[in-house]
Amino acid sequence: MLILTALKGFGLGAGLIIAIGAQNAYVLRQGILGQHVFIICTICAVSDMALIAIGAMGLGTVIANQPMLADIATWGGAIFLLWLSFQSFRNAAKPHVLKEGEGAAGLTLKAAVTTTLALTFLNPHVYLDTVVLIGTIVGQYAFEQRIAFTIGAMTASIVWFYSLGYGARLLRPLFAKPTTWRWLDIIIGCIMAAIAISLIKHVL
Repeated sequence: MLILTALKGFGLGAGLIIAIGAQNAYVLRQGILGQHVFIICTICAVSDMALIAIGAMGLGTVIANQPMLADIATWGGAIFLLWLSFQSFRNAAKPHVLKEGEGAAGLTLKAAVTTTLALTFLNPHVYLDTVVLIGTIVGQYAFEQRIAFTIGAMTASIVWFYSLGYGARLLRPLFAKPTTWRWLDIIIGCIMAAIAISLIKHVL
């Protein structure tokens, strides 16, 4: 019974984080480049796990009832995403070429950590998905089942982010061509801009 509940948590967690978004697009790009992949994936996974735990403890309603905090996070996230979108389109104008043996050089660890944290915590949808939605569903279970469901959802985050970050290296041969990079940056730029616009519309 507990295993079934954990699988339900895994399924819900996977369904919420696998959708293409700004965070996943960033992890994919850095995974292809091989830049600070472990720290980026770890930050994403640990952050998700922490937010899921907060929701499981019943704090989702607290965040849901603070519209001012939600609006601040929304505007901050929208502005940040628009900036990343601009950078992606700028990169597309001068596409990168992935050379043999190219590794983590090019992006500082500080920049990688800062960008990952911003993409994680400046996106209001993260709180709605992990804290509010998962928290609400977890609250319907008894104590032991609640723990199993929460562990299942957390496991989904771990599996997904490390799979995405390290699995991206399989695409490296494709990115020896500048045209491939141009299209990736255009797609990422569109994703970032679309999410930013949707956030702005939400608060207007």
